[in-house]
Amino acid sequence: MEPKIIKGDGGYVLDDVPHFSDYLPNLPTYPNPLQNNPSYSVTKQYFVDFDDTVVQRAVQHKDGPRGIHFRRQGPRQKVYFAPDEVKACIVTCGGLCPGLNTVIRELVCGLDYMYGCKNILGIQGGYKGFYARNTIPLTPKIVDSIHKRGGTILGSSRGGYVTSKIVDSIVDRGINQVYIIGGDGTQKGASVIYEEVRKRGLKVAVVGIPKTIDNDIPIIDKSFGFDTAVEEAQRAINAAHTEAESVENGVGLVKLMGRDSGFIAMYATLASRDVDCCLIPESPFYLEGPGGLYEFVGRRLRDNGHMVIVIAEGAGEKVEERDASGNKAFKDVGLWLSHMIKEHFAQIKLNITLKYIDPTYMIRAVPANASDNVYCTILAQSAIHGAMAGYTGCIVGPVNGRQCYIPFYRIVDKPNKVVITDRMWARLLSSTNQPSFMNPHKEAFIEGKQDEMVLSKITAEELTENEKSTGTSTSSSLLDDNHVDNQLLTTNGSTPLRK
Repeated sequence: MEPKIIKGDGGYVLDDVPHFSDYLPNLPTYPNPLQNNPSYSVTKQYFVDFDDTVVQRAVQHKDGPRGIHFRRQGPRQKVYFAPDEVKACIVTCGGLCPGLNTVIRELVCGLDYMYGCKNILGIQGGYKGFYARNTIPLTPKIVDSIHKRGGTILGSSRGGYVTSKIVDSIVDRGINQVYIIGGDGTQKGASVIYEEVRKRGLKVAVVGIPKTIDNDIPIIDKSFGFDTAVEEAQRAINAAHTEAESVENGVGLVKLMGRDSGFIAMYATLASRDVDCCLIPESPFYLEGPGGLYEFVGRRLRDNGHMVIVIAEGAGEKVEERDASGNKAFKDVGLWLSHMIKEHFAQIKLNITLKYIDPTYMIRAVPANASDNVYCTILAQSAIHGAMAGYTGCIVGPVNGRQCYIPFYRIVDKPNKVVITDRMWARLLSSTNQPSFMNPHKEAFIEGKQDEMVLSKITAEELTENEKSTGTSTSSSLLDDNHVDNQLLTTNGSTPLRK
């Protein structure tokens, strides 16, 4: 997908999205039906100005460039579909996430109530449903109360993706609007579908609604389901804390979602205030030696008599296996860490009681909370406005609080990650008073406080010197992309941290 860049004065750059007019000239347009819709009669501005854009970076310098902009979402004065010619379809792909049913409901109700489009299909079972399963008709009556249930009424799946067969099915069924709800792998597939649609010269709008409970879609402020996930994760943390403080030397260990990004673990930790240590993929940790996790757990148990650890599923892991959608296939880091902690304290003759809680699938399956329900409504209506106006090959989402249309290629490049040199991670460290685990030197963790060395880079030579001075092996120290050939964390010279 080639970038569509529009430049203006003073360093203004619009990273625009594809439009029907780019490859289908002289298409007829129609007055937007919203001008006669009672719902919009109370608004001061029916339609978004064609030149309205939203800047990607809110913080600017007076002498700097004006930065990259995205096209603002919203209804346009002219639309490229007459209501009775629209045949829309909705598909959900990937894992479950709170809010999926809400998005489906609002797509159906928005198309019907706002634009008068009655012909809407649900594709069952993910992408493979385009050619392997039947479709189901969707009406406002059918979807009226589905937002109160978790999961997706359409079903979902990973993989099963054959572009030509999907587009053939779209043509055979007469579909001209495709709404695709899914994560980065799903949106990569949506981008390929758009390219094939454009190659064939079809008047078919392909619009994605990004779904990832991990909040790892780049550019946009957040993804739907994230607020609900944090709220539910906090309940699990509260349960772990109750278990831990009810016994002597109690340890509560909670595993949360987060393959590549630790946002759920970080925000749930900040929200609960009961967590002593939060471990995420972006911040590698080590177990043994001065400043290691074992030492920290021992200190907290001596000081408080109990502690709670939150770990994201991708923490401390380097995995080559992939699932059908191309996502990393993780083994259970929570079970591994609980075993390692129990084994360590048994060896040093300290009796602990560890309770391991894995609420991940419970969190994925719950209905969306109030905040996510509102957000899902905005996303669905934004997607509809864009498709009706002829925009395609894009996703919808908020940038600096304003809904935008963002080209596919901008959000499938690399995932959004927690920046451990940013203030939010610093807020977490100050809240839990945990070590950052970024520096294996003994001086980096004294009496539970970090010194100025915590955020420094450790070279292979420094690790070697530390190994000599402390008697610990390099493998029990911090290893990440910047250190010693990106090896797995290890507990001794040969045993990988995670099997």
